[in-house]
Amino acid sequence: QVQLVESGGGLVQAGGSLRLSCAASGRPFRSYAVGWFRQAPGKERAFVAAITRSGGSTYYGDSVKGRFSISRDNAANTVYLQMNSLKPEDTAVYYCAATPLDYGFTNDQTYRYWGQGTQVTVSS
Repeated sequence: QVQLVESGGGLVQAGGSLRLSCAASGRPFRSYAVGWFRQAPGKERAFVAAITRSGGSTYYGDSVKGRFSISRDNAANTVYLQMNSLKPEDTAVYYCAATPLDYGFTNDQTYRYWGQGTQVTVSS
């Protein structure tokens, strides 16, 4: 069992930055790849970014490439999502999720454990 807690969300103006954190407890965090997803009101949950267990590979959704960066600190049991050049369309609840698998990172069905989410609101 892995417990995930997101933090760092908030209200920011367009063009600003936020850094989200996903803190894990339970089983060894290094055994899990981690992804970030987001869900805006009235929309389906969408893939944002993912990072492999070692941190050696990262993946991004097309809408955030070049603006968001995912990283992890296994010693601190934490994954980060640095979000720069934020746009109003980035407004959503952001969730982190963990999977023991080594593939299928863009598919939310791949993930076994989910956090409760953190709200990000970008004003124009």
